[in-house]
Amino acid sequence: MKSDELYICAIMLKSPVEEDSYLNNVPAVKFLTENKRIDLISPVTVFVGENGVGKSTLIEAVAIAYGFNPEGGTKNFCFSTQNTHSSLHEHIRLSRAKMSKDGFFLRAESYYNNASYIDELDRQPCASPKIINSFGGISLHKQSHGESFLAAVQNRFGGNGIYILDEPEAALSPMRQLTLIREIQRLVKADSQFIISTHSPMLMAMPGADILEITAGGITPVDYRETEHYRVMKRFLEQPEKLLKYMDETET
Repeated sequence: MKSDELYICAIMLKSPVEEDSYLNNVPAVKFLTENKRIDLISPVTVFVGENGVGKSTLIEAVAIAYGFNPEGGTKNFCFSTQNTHSSLHEHIRLSRAKMSKDGFFLRAESYYNNASYIDELDRQPCASPKIINSFGGISLHKQSHGESFLAAVQNRFGGNGIYILDEPEAALSPMRQLTLIREIQRLVKADSQFIISTHSPMLMAMPGADILEITAGGITPVDYRETEHYRVMKRFLEQPEKLLKYMDETET
């Protein structure tokens, strides 16, 4: 899939954020405010960066602007347990090359609410098949967090779609993260696009992924081995005692 064949080719600001909004202090938003756009050039775009730089805020806004429910799910999911999403989606514009046939917004922090919504709908009398059938047939509440995540990816994600994942590693063991990578590669071959926010060095290592690092200085492409996540994890795995001792010394 070429960049001009992606479902979302670019993210840009169409109107200024309110002057008194906290969003003006978020690095990802500051980058867009400076009349810059974020070009997506790969079927898999991975946003990385420290806590607070705006990774989740950005892809949440992209998901809502594309038509997904703020708490996750498909475009047909219409529920709200708590209105906590930012207004950024009202200020961005997405450049689209074509329309997707499928899609899903999967976010770790509210996936429980997705599971409850599906169970609630399936309890109502209806002639059509139960929604949970498209997730593997087993209530997501009757599976572990990680199993329910993968149930959505393996059963509900049908290809020819746009899939936005917010920190999916939160529920997955290292082995299950490898499974997720395999499923993403399968879906990319089926004409799909992924936009992912993550802290996981394993997901960052996905072949063909375009890694965009968000810092106070802006948003820049970065090689996997140049990310802070990789460097810190590498140092820790090689010499955990030394790194922990160093952290203790710097905090005293």
